[in-house]
Amino acid sequence: MKTYDLIIIGAGPAGLTAGIYARRYLLNILIIGKSYGGTITEAHKVCNFPSEEEINGFELGSKMIKQAEALGAEIKSEKVEDIKKDNDEFKVKTDKGLYKTKSIILAAGRKKQKLNIPGEKEFLGKGVSYCATCDAAFYKEKTVAVVGGSNSALTAALLLSEYAKKVYIIYRKDKFFRAEPAWKKQIEKNKKIKCIFNSNIKEIHGKESVKEVLLSSGETLTLDGVFVEIGAVPDETLTKKTDINTENGYIIVNKKQETNIKGIYAAGDLTNNPLKQVITACGEGAIAAKTAFDELKKGD
Repeated sequence: MKTYDLIIIGAGPAGLTAGIYARRYLLNILIIGKSYGGTITEAHKVCNFPSEEEINGFELGSKMIKQAEALGAEIKSEKVEDIKKDNDEFKVKTDKGLYKTKSIILAAGRKKQKLNIPGEKEFLGKGVSYCATCDAAFYKEKTVAVVGGSNSALTAALLLSEYAKKVYIIYRKDKFFRAEPAWKKQIEKNKKIKCIFNSNIKEIHGKESVKEVLLSSGETLTLDGVFVEIGAVPDETLTKKTDINTENGYIIVNKKQETNIKGIYAAGDLTNNPLKQVITACGEGAIAAKTAFDELKKGD
């Protein structure tokens, strides 16, 4: 069983930045993540990351991976199933192996929320999607809807408008409260996009693929695709198996990204810090790596 100084669980911006910093400290590390680059790779455009006026999310994630690997970070595409404390070390069990480590950074991020309505599960991959970046090209000259009112929903609609002939944004409130003004302005200017406020999708209908949706108003809307962008929740797969303190599912950390368990740190979207952005995830990853390094040095 191979032993590492540090295992980072999550290969998104927080985990990769932690890996970059940890390798600069010459720590022997392993980054484990099912999704290389994390959910940022699904972003159509990232316009608020320093040095990049505008960049595709996949490209940004790829750059981070390349930098981490260039510094000697070992990255594995595996699913972590369990973490157990073993004296002063930890055992990390994945679907492919077992590893030992002196410290852990949890950076697994969040998972997308679902509508939990009839037809959503049945038509997954047949008109229902959670990733506009992945599937937009399949809807050339078709009619689609985006459900949600956040930045992710608006940017998904803008991307889809480059392919589809018509894009509806269906949002449960009377206006966009959470989205940035810059994205709202682009939505207003786009003639392909129509906003339906104060509405929800109640059911998704079709045969072999999506054909229409039933709205909360009782009206039906003919569609070829439904893109769900209603936010995300912290991935509690591992925190529920440990004694890590959480707040509404988010891991409680201090200014040094420490959890209540010595040797386990957390960074990125799954922490209880308020701003969930790629830049803050990177910052938290850097802090967590520095804290881990300082603690490991004490044991030398």
